[in-house]
Amino acid sequence: MEGFAGLPAGPLGQVPRSPLSGSGVAVASGVVAQPLFRAPVGTRDILPPESVRRRRLVSVFADLADRSGFELLESPIFEELGVFQRLGANNDVVTKELFEFFDKGDPPRHLALRPELTASVCRAFAEHRPTVPWKIWYSGPQFRYERPQAGRYRQFEQVGVETLGTDDPHADVEVIGLGVRFYEALGMRQVRLQINSLGDAESRPAYDAALADYLQNRRGELSEQSRVTLERNPLRVLDSKREHDQPVIEAAPVMADFLSGASAEHFAAVKAGLDSLDAAYEVSPRLVRGLDYYTRTTFEFVADALDTAQNAVGGGGRYDGLVEELGGPATPGIGFALGVDRILLACDAEGAFGGTPPPVEVFVVDVAGGESAVVMCDRLRQAGLGVDRAFDGRSMKAQMKRADRSGASVAVIVGPDERAAGAATVRDMRPGGGQRQVPEPEVVAAVTEMLAGEAP
Repeated sequence: MEGFAGLPAGPLGQVPRSPLSGSGVAVASGVVAQPLFRAPVGTRDILPPESVRRRRLVSVFADLADRSGFELLESPIFEELGVFQRLGANNDVVTKELFEFFDKGDPPRHLALRPELTASVCRAFAEHRPTVPWKIWYSGPQFRYERPQAGRYRQFEQVGVETLGTDDPHADVEVIGLGVRFYEALGMRQVRLQINSLGDAESRPAYDAALADYLQNRRGELSEQSRVTLERNPLRVLDSKREHDQPVIEAAPVMADFLSGASAEHFAAVKAGLDSLDAAYEVSPRLVRGLDYYTRTTFEFVADALDTAQNAVGGGGRYDGLVEELGGPATPGIGFALGVDRILLACDAEGAFGGTPPPVEVFVVDVAGGESAVVMCDRLRQAGLGVDRAFDGRSMKAQMKRADRSGASVAVIVGPDERAAGAATVRDMRPGGGQRQVPEPEVVAAVTEMLAGEAP
């Protein structure tokens, strides 16, 4: 038997003590109360300043996507189960990792939390039939029931783009190039782009047969897990990161030897386009993706700074039959998803994308009481500035300490003398900064000047 969040259960009615140090809450008696509940296994609370950093990362991505003609799509975090079953009947995401539930309808509907967003995008396309090419971007949480580990959670956030309605290889180049520029914008220098082609409906049958025959002949050399995978989907064996499997995988047939003329021409055009962008890449002939809907172009971004086999920080490819699987018209598509958690781990390992700037630029210190500080905060915020203040009638000294901790560059002080004069003291909190008293109507201008470094 287990207690809360996998903790060993205590005596009946006794809440088990949380192992998290410092997680208690002081109560009036002086006893430190322990939390009754914790975040579920595989999830966590993302607190400031890390939450601010994540939002900045998404903002960087959104800016790039917006400037590339992609528009934001917001889709439900749960769908009918059938949407995700189209990802492949033999895929672990479908068979083992879905969070499934029934709603309270009559009859109840079988639903699932989304494990990825491409299927939801294609469902939305099939439902709404937008004008093509349809270029969208997204961000948000996905859910998979898998073993939590560094950079991998049961609830995780991704950002991504999708282009539907064109099979032009330059659409592939645009999508991949956006990913390249995103990592550059984060200051990451140890990310490699790997690309491959998985062929088309003409190419794949012969390759799948050759690969299955090869793997069956070397079945005894594979790990137990890969032998199970072989029976369900031979192509997925190539995705194994187990060291035991690598000699077999490295000698396996490659898709390049089986590409149809059209697929080979498409892949050549993608490579030429990436060359024109000076986007470095490696052709990885055995690169496959974790979902079964990919055709032709497939790619992955690998972070060398992550000292682990699970070092992919994003990837995607072309999926030219998925919209049809979901009841829509024949519609080619290309896109990618990038994992926010894994990207930030790689940034930390590289020393990139750090130094989150404090969102508070101005701290209002109120030692006069009344409404002056309320009005002052509101005016400064309306001017577009980040503003905070203290409450509960704290002393001038305590409020100045709070102002210093906030990271604010400027403090606006409203004391009894200032209030009587209809003024405020504007103080530069940076080293060597001065201060001056200004009339209340001029406070916003004075603060703006001081932040710009124009004040004496």
